[in-house]
Formats: sequence, structure tokens, C-alpha cells
Amino acid sequence: MIDIEKLKFDEKGLIPAIVVDSVTKKVLTLAYMNRESLKISMEKGLTCFWSRSRQELWLKGETSGNYQHIVSITADCDYDALTVVVEPDGPACHKGTFSCFENPVWQSEERHEFSLESLMGLLEGRKKDKPEGSYTTYLFEKGVDKILKKVGEECTEVIIAAKAEDRAETIYEIADLAYHVMVLMTEQGISLEDVHRELASRHIIDHKVKQEKMTK
Repeated sequence: MIDIEKLKFDEKGLIPAIVVDSVTKKVLTLAYMNRESLKISMEKGLTCFWSRSRQELWLKGETSGNYQHIVSITADCDYDALTVVVEPDGPACHKGTFSCFENPVWQSEERHEFSLESLMGLLEGRKKDKPEGSYTTYLFEKGVDKILKKVGEECTEVIIAAKAEDRAETIYEIADLAYHVMVLMTEQGISLEDVHRELASRHIIDHKVKQEKMTK
């Protein structure tokens, strides 16, 4: 951990803080902190900023209830900007959107952004709208037994490819398995965040077990 005295605040005593969702890794907002708001943030484990428009301290969520629980705060290489990773209780934007960054300015026609969240959104759309000709629609229409059968088949394909030490085929089959597991998740109302939280809780347990072994 660095000494916060190394941080470089600007001539107004402020440092930009880029707030990022711990699960989606999406940028939620860009705000500013001064020394006092940073200290409060670290003491409370909640984001506290300096409002440039109101010229006062602003504990995010104090009036809306949309608190941001801090996971970590990291300075950049020049110590003049921060990233604040958080677990948000609700929307980050005062307009009620998940992120303040919701207005596309430009997008490449050749490169496309992909995320598990966007794939999950597509699957949820397929379950709701059921467009004709879609393989995903077919799975949802056949129901959980068909989905479970496909998950089992893809598990077997992963094992066969991995046993053959075929890296490319193993990657391909893992991707197939991941897709079908996410279809199952959508069918049963399980979110990526649900799985993320479960894995995070296991990481904490595993860390504790390792510590206990080291002290014996």
C-alpha cells in the first residue's frame, strides 16, 4: 500500500476518481475527491466525493440509498488519478442509469466489444422474445431437460478434447459449454452476479484455509 501523501492533488486540491463496478468492470462514473473525502471513503468503505457544483462533500447514496461499497482504491503511475472498484447498491448516475456512460459517440464497424454480460443480455432477450430460427430459442422452447442434456454433452466434449491434449479444440468446447451453462442460468433465473458472489465467497474461504495451513 502506498502512502496517500504521495498522491498529487491539483491546484484545487482535487484528484479524479474513476469508479468501476467490481463484477462487470464497467466504468460507472468519473468523480473527484479531495483529501478529506478520500479519508472518509477509506474510513467508511463507501465512496465520498467532492461536489464541484455544490462545493461540498458528497457521500454517494446518502440521499438516494445507492451506496457504493469500496473494494479497492488504486493510484495510477503518476499518482494523480484513482480507480475506485466498488460494489454498487444501485444506479451510479443521478438519471437512474447503471452507469453515467450510456451515450455512444463512435463505434468501429470492424471491432466489436464482447462481454459475458452482453451475452447474458442476448440470452435473456431470446427467452423473452423467442425469435424464429434461433438455436437459443429452440433450447428455451424445448425446456430444461433439453438444456441439461446439452450441458452434459458439452461437458463430455470438453473432457475428450482435454484428454487428447488438443488445446484449440478444448477452447472451442469450453466455449460451447459456457454458452449452454449460461442458457441454463437464464432458464433458471441465475445471474452472473449470483455466480460471481459465490466464487468470491469461496476465494475468501480458500484464502483463510491457506493462512491456517501456514500457521500450523
